[in-house]
Amino acid sequence: MDLSYLIGLMGGLALFLYGMKMMSDGLELCAGDRLQMILEKLTSNRIVGVLVGALITALVQSSSATTVMTVGFVNAGLMTLPQAVGVIMGANIGTTITGQLIALDISAAAPAIALVGVIMVVFIKKEKVSSVGMIIGGLGILFIGMEMMSNAMLPLRDNQAFLNLITAFNNPLIAILAGALFTAIIQSSSASVGILQTLADNGLIALRHSVFILFGMNIGTCITAILSSLSSCRNAKRVALVHLLFNICGTIIFSILTLALPLPEWVASLTPDNPAGQIANFHTLFNIVTTLILLPFGSVLAGMATKFLPDSAKDEGREPQIIPVPEQRLGNVTISLHEINEMLNRMYSLVKSSLAEAFKGLTESEWNKELILTQENQIDSMHRQIIEAIPYVATARMNVEDSRRLNVLFKINNDLERMGDHIVNLSEHASEMMQTGQPITSAAVRELTELKEILTRTGELLPDIEEYADRDVLQKIDQLEEKMDESCEKSRQDQISRLKDHQIDGSFCVVISEVLTDLERIQDHYHNLAQQLFYDEQSLQQAK
Repeated sequence: MDLSYLIGLMGGLALFLYGMKMMSDGLELCAGDRLQMILEKLTSNRIVGVLVGALITALVQSSSATTVMTVGFVNAGLMTLPQAVGVIMGANIGTTITGQLIALDISAAAPAIALVGVIMVVFIKKEKVSSVGMIIGGLGILFIGMEMMSNAMLPLRDNQAFLNLITAFNNPLIAILAGALFTAIIQSSSASVGILQTLADNGLIALRHSVFILFGMNIGTCITAILSSLSSCRNAKRVALVHLLFNICGTIIFSILTLALPLPEWVASLTPDNPAGQIANFHTLFNIVTTLILLPFGSVLAGMATKFLPDSAKDEGREPQIIPVPEQRLGNVTISLHEINEMLNRMYSLVKSSLAEAFKGLTESEWNKELILTQENQIDSMHRQIIEAIPYVATARMNVEDSRRLNVLFKINNDLERMGDHIVNLSEHASEMMQTGQPITSAAVRELTELKEILTRTGELLPDIEEYADRDVLQKIDQLEEKMDESCEKSRQDQISRLKDHQIDGSFCVVISEVLTDLERIQDHYHNLAQQLFYDEQSLQQAK
């Protein structure tokens, strides 16, 4: 085989894979963080989950992309294992769309499809149109690559060494292993099935022998999800295992049927003059029938995965963590934003807990200063993790809304860290008050209790680090901000009056003044959180 043909084959494969990546990126930009909403709401029903998995895979032309995304979503806690089972099955059906499109032989129109997509990306600045253009352009590039591979394989019809190699696939076991190995290497069942269709179109392999290679390709495509799950939680590993079990079961079922019945001949009779269509039809039949058979046993597959991968001690009580993934994959932005959001909620919970403990130190004799310091160390650690992760996330392709959300989370991270610092200051002031030996006056206790109620009410209005569109809540927090300023000013004046009446000494008055300053700063940061979370929808639409 001439070197130029080999280069053409590899170049065609490269374009094929790049086209799939463009489609995946385009879907990411179109859907963005809404992928989370789609999967959460639609996958509670397993049948609907199958449809969602099939649709997403049909759009990105890659079951590996959908499966890896599902593994990531389970690892991040966005999906449960039972929900993931339906999506995995649907992904296997959706990936057959590529083969069906190849069988339609639209390669002649591929340059025109790619051109339309490029025009939409380059000349139309509206983000949604540009994202759809990436999907269309990726589809065109995919088929240009397919045509290049087909042309590069033409000389193989006269290559005796290659023809001798093909005869080895007469053995079903060798054929299955070869299909699995090849697909595992290139990590794309769509590309490997496309190459198999090209071989069939050129008369290099018969359908009866190619179906066993096809079975192996369905097993080999599981390698991508397995690799992506290695550093994930136990449930995410189970998703990859379910994917593998599904395809192994399908291979066993169809291997028996193919050996016992003239199934390939029946499928071939549907499109006798279209070898590529025969493989596409058999691939579709394999995945639809396997899904219909195994869908009622989805819980059994999940149970088997749980039995093979039981819970371990290190998975229990797993703290939120951010695992920055430098490469762009479907769902990565959604996962990263979710992980940052979860960590911020954890920080927020620690801030409120520490603040309550600090007030005990100011107004009561029993309190735990060490708890505040421990929680402050945790807040600082999570703050650093978020700061280190944001540059990775910011370099990924994302839409305007996700970019704005990332900026909001960055600012919230800084506000929460500063709140933790002020709470540590409160604990130091409480210790200083105890060291003076002068008991806090009942009037000061009442004032501090009133200030605590203002902070508590503000915190209740912001229960989680989420986005809301209710401007009334922001107005209430504005009012509480004004009340805090007024109450702190009144308290300072009262402290001065007590100092003049010799009810307290000067050092105590200074400490209380510093306490009031820290409480004001904490309320200011609460107000900053409100301004970040309660955003103006109209300005967002203008940004788009």
